[in-house]
Amino acid sequence: MATGALSIGCGLLGAGLSSGVFLVLGCLIWAMLAAAFCLRLRYEGERWWREAATPPALTSVAATAVLGTRFALLGWTGVAVALLCLAVVAWVPLLARVLRHRGRKVPGAAYLVCVSTQALAVLIASVALDAGAAWLAWPAAGLVALGLALYAVTLERFDARELRHGKGDHWVACSALAITALAVSRLADAAAPAGPLHWATGAHDALRIAGFVLLGLALAAYAVLVCCEIRWPRPRYDVRRWSTVNPMAMTALATIAWSVTAGVGWLRTLGGVLLWVALLAWAVTGVAAVRRGGRPAGPPRVD
Repeated sequence: MATGALSIGCGLLGAGLSSGVFLVLGCLIWAMLAAAFCLRLRYEGERWWREAATPPALTSVAATAVLGTRFALLGWTGVAVALLCLAVVAWVPLLARVLRHRGRKVPGAAYLVCVSTQALAVLIASVALDAGAAWLAWPAAGLVALGLALYAVTLERFDARELRHGKGDHWVACSALAITALAVSRLADAAAPAGPLHWATGAHDALRIAGFVLLGLALAAYAVLVCCEIRWPRPRYDVRRWSTVNPMAMTALATIAWSVTAGVGWLRTLGGVLLWVALLAWAVTGVAAVRRGGRPAGPPRVD
């Protein structure tokens, strides 16, 4: 998911070669994880079914949607629609199962119920823009509303101690805000004078206001989480650190997207800086993962 977000961000900044490299890497990682997913379903069905009730299962939906968005931005509508269908088919049962098994206090990974929903909204809105299909903006808007509701429910149950003791997935709270801002950006583009919803002038203005508020909240959450990392350092590698890299990349991507949507130059500069930070985090985490053979430092928390 982080690799796909970096590909989109590089593409928006005009770094076509880097974007292509990250897209290829993202596709390879997606294919390997999809194969592992199928093998586990075939040979470890009981374990697969148990893990399907935990929020990390929704990463498969979000990652598929992020890749689909990159293909939609490239104009590969057929591939984007195929990935959209696959993501929706997985999202419906997984979301229902995760929501049925959520606890009273949840870790940061629980925000994946929002991230996966908003990732679908981003992909649907991107397909709508690419194909000029105005009707697709309505299900995208519905998913944005649902994602916000899921964020509110998760926030009420979030264990604030994760800010001090979390192993990396507490950053997903920031990712949920950033990807929501990105989804609203796509809807604002659809309602712009040149978009398929060009007649929805009032909606365009309202979406711009909502998007800036959400982007501001995402950047504020990013700053708070950085302060928490400084106050309570967590230098050891844990597989959940990938849940830190993705929010960094997604916040950069949302910032760059809004610089385009709103025509604000300094947001593009800020987004570029954040993208470099995300790239550095991606590289450091990747090296640490290779050194540990991809094994987590401890058992993942799934409550």
